[in-house]
Amino acid sequence: MRLGKADITTPSGNRFEHHTVTLSPAAVIAVLDRDEEHVLMSHRHRFVPDVWGWELPGGLVDQDEDPERAAVREALEETGYKVGAVETVATFEPVIGIVRSPHHVFVGKDAELVADPTESDEGDYEWVPLSDVHALICSGKVQSSGTLVALLHLLGN
Repeated sequence: MRLGKADITTPSGNRFEHHTVTLSPAAVIAVLDRDEEHVLMSHRHRFVPDVWGWELPGGLVDQDEDPERAAVREALEETGYKVGAVETVATFEPVIGIVRSPHHVFVGKDAELVADPTESDEGDYEWVPLSDVHALICSGKVQSSGTLVALLHLLGN
């Protein structure tokens, strides 16, 4: 994390100091089963907002790591599933006015279980029917912005 201060001049000529935060890039991946009827999700607690919610596999992109490779790596580490084809969905900034933290979103298809998960703090993953995803979102059970972007993409296609 890096904190900064920028000297800003607006198009109208107003000048002010603006505090900034730069965080590492993140990657998230929606892992689909072979029939593309289920998505692999974890129900877990996040202590900062003190909420339980459903999330997709994901994490920070290592320095000099390709975001797609990071998403595939995170899926394997957290779930034990290796994905086949990977589709790029979007790159977005979740708090664009203050924080620089690019979030890369992918969909992974043809998932195959190849190992046990190596990260035990990510909650237990389960296959959630895509037909249940809309209700999870509408009931507030999906809080993560990257997860929301990926799931809304799946629902729109």
